Amino acid sequence: MTVSENSWQLRVVHSTGYHYASPATQSYNEARLTPRSDRTQNVLATRIETTPATRAYRYTDYWGTEVTSFDLHAPHTEFTVLATSVVETAAAAEPIREATWKDLRSEAVIDEHTEYLQPTKYTPRDRELASVAQALRKGRGPADTVLAIAKWVHDQLTYRPGSTGVHSTATDAWRAREGVCQDYAHVTLVMLRSIGIPARYVSGYLHTRPSAALGETVAGESHAWVDVWTGGWWAYDPTNAMPVGPRHVWVATGRDYADVAPLKGIFTGGAGSTPEVAVQLTRLA
Repeated sequence: MTVSENSWQLRVVHSTGYHYASPATQSYNEARLTPRSDRTQNVLATRIETTPATRAYRYTDYWGTEVTSFDLHAPHTEFTVLATSVVETAAAAEPIREATWKDLRSEAVIDEHTEYLQPTKYTPRDRELASVAQALRKGRGPADTVLAIAKWVHDQLTYRPGSTGVHSTATDAWRAREGVCQDYAHVTLVMLRSIGIPARYVSGYLHTRPSAALGETVAGESHAWVDVWTGGWWAYDPTNAMPVGPRHVWVATGRDYADVAPLKGIFTGGAGSTPEVAVQLTRLA
């Protein structure tokens, strides 16, 4: 992928720090913090470092996400994970309109994408949302229905940090009519899957300043959006009601948030700690 005026080169620095009131004796962790190269982005450099240092193992999980696992067996009261990447992103792509509703009902499509059509803990069946999805589908093809549903979710929910948590489901957010990007994505997934459109959860980052100067570092955001299949995969950001474009960096995909949590693990000893997370994005080109 060549860099053009419609693409960006971004450096992403994601830091997660833990502080324990008493020493933790062991910790085991998995990090999903490494962007992947695909049709929309090209990863130029990436690394994950920990303090204290650990021995890391990398593998690709079932959903295609690169996972770095590491464990620490020495007593420690602080633990930091620092992920740094440089990524070339692409201009926003047009929706793919190849599949018809008949195509989406075919055994071949259902068989290939069945895991992105089923309800999950975070995206359970919801009659009210399914009814709205059916109404929005009328007179529209699959791709235009995706856009209509994403816009509807954007209009119905109020973005309010702290109103939901990492364990909140799509139904929780819908009842509250508020949430954050995770909730917008989950509600959209429930609606799309209810009418037979394969859809998956995407986690990554969003550069928050479209007019950023080269070399300018901004406080970025961990972000979430949806990837849909309507004859091919394409992405849309329901939180901002916009196509996924040069300011988006994708890291992981799955059925819902549970498949893509950036950092999860267990520790023994120590006292509970709330992680301190900071994301910085710099436009390099």
